[in-house]
Amino acid sequence: MKKLLKNRIVIGLICMIVSLIICFGLTPMFNDALKSKEKIVRVNTEIKKGDKITTKMITTVEVGGYNLPSNIIYKEEDIIGKYANTDLYKGDYVLTSKLSDTPQLKNEYLTKLNGTNRAVSITINSFAAGLSGKLERGDIVSLIASDVGDLRKTLIPLELQYVEVIATTLSDGTDSDMQEGEEAELASTITVLVTPEQARLLVELEQTGSIHAALVYRGSSENTEQFLKAQREILEELYPTETVEENENGIIHTEIQKNQE
Repeated sequence: MKKLLKNRIVIGLICMIVSLIICFGLTPMFNDALKSKEKIVRVNTEIKKGDKITTKMITTVEVGGYNLPSNIIYKEEDIIGKYANTDLYKGDYVLTSKLSDTPQLKNEYLTKLNGTNRAVSITINSFAAGLSGKLERGDIVSLIASDVGDLRKTLIPLELQYVEVIATTLSDGTDSDMQEGEEAELASTITVLVTPEQARLLVELEQTGSIHAALVYRGSSENTEQFLKAQREILEELYPTETVEENENGIIHTEIQKNQE
């Protein structure tokens, strides 16, 4: 019984000491952190991706210093002359991850072509044909051809079931980058990433009819890749490749193989 009382007394003393430490040590430190102020850089006008940042685009403001991001920028001189690698809006804090020392390449998506696929632009003849101006880079679409040939047929080619959009371009040649809330503007062309076989078919269909885009998927890159994989499998079935080999006896052997990536 005495041991139990002693243990309770010891535990009570420890709790009191911990409470005093919290009240007179940690709490004032926490309050000081909440009251602390820091000067940081904030955007005072809209900055588009790729724009070079000038003094007129930013301002220094004083904010609470508690829980600020570790990569936030405090000094204007650390920003001026650099380039935005994403769109920035009035009131945004500026983070180091949103800046680049060099300007982004115009039409940077074209630099990713590796010689296997092709970038092909197709004309959008009506607002509806381009999904009412709502197509975006990265969308997976099915391309449907109407009024093809003398019989004005409508075709849904297997080769064009799942095609990736890499750009939508306005009539002045600039790529569309519509932000939410802005009025949709009609794209004159959409650029898609295709194989040589798909490119040839697209050119033929555009010359003999009109092409419409039907949105199939917009979302994560993992799911996007599943659609593209399904399209590659279709193309392998439609366009087998023929290889010719000669054995040691001079006999020529021909083998049909599926296209490989």
